[in-house]
Amino acid sequence: MATKEERREKVVEVLNQARSMELQAIHLYMNQHYNLDDMDYGELASNMKLIAIDEMRHAEQFAERIKELGGEPTDKKSKKVERGQKIEVIYTYDSTEEDDTIDAYNQFLLVCRENGDSISEKLFETIIDEEQAHFNYFDAIKGHIEKLGNTFLSRIAGTPSSTGLADQGFVINAQNA
Repeated sequence: MATKEERREKVVEVLNQARSMELQAIHLYMNQHYNLDDMDYGELASNMKLIAIDEMRHAEQFAERIKELGGEPTDKKSKKVERGQKIEVIYTYDSTEEDDTIDAYNQFLLVCRENGDSISEKLFETIIDEEQAHFNYFDAIKGHIEKLGNTFLSRIAGTPSSTGLADQGFVINAQNA
């Protein structure tokens, strides 16, 4: 039977694997946000930015749980970020990434359950639900691009990319206080 410390180490390991996946997603989605904005697909760019912000929150939640367990959160991305993707590739790529993330997180959740950490298990459950929402969005946009092509893209071209104050962050929040 594994000791409490050994079980805790296994949980911290999967939490750090998840954190590194989130760090990679943040960089990927922010890069895509900038590219979509440059291509003048504002609505798509703003949604990509908001999804990146979700991933930032996930990375922070994993880091906080790792610290609670006495571990050290990783600062390494899980893999290199694909840059300069064409719009026809972005949503296929991202839906595959989210699907793979959901699969991995379900496996990580099982590690938490097997090692008696219901708090980390619940964290994975919550984040899996949010990753599923990202997958559904990416998959829907991928389908629109595949079926409607330029007709769909021309409807989006020139839309605003502003996300408003929903993502105001620390500095703006402090200025408004």
